[in-house]
Amino acid sequence: MSRISVDQVKHVAHLARLAITEEEASKFTKQLDDIISFAEQLNELDTENVEPMAHALEVRNVMREDRAQQGLPREEVLKNAPDHQDGQIKVPGIME
Repeated sequence: MSRISVDQVKHVAHLARLAITEEEASKFTKQLDDIISFAEQLNELDTENVEPMAHALEVRNVMREDRAQQGLPREEVLKNAPDHQDGQIKVPGIME
C-alpha cells in the first residue's frame, strides 16, 4: 500500500515550481513511499523513558567572549590587496 500518490508528488512538484515527467513522478512516488515507510518504523520504538532532546550530541556555546582588540596593522592588510592608494584598498568603480 502506497502512503503517497503520484498526484501528491505532482502537486508538491508544482508548488516547488519543478517540472517533472510522468516517469519521474512514478520514481519519486516509490522513493518517497520508501522514506515514509522507514520513518514509520521509528513509531515502533519504545521512547517512554527517553528524555526529549534537540540534538544528538551535547552542544554548548563554543564561541569566544566578544571583546574589542587591536586589529591588523594597515600595512599588513594592504600587502594582500591587489591595488591600494593612500592607505585604502582600491576597487573598480560601479557608478559613473
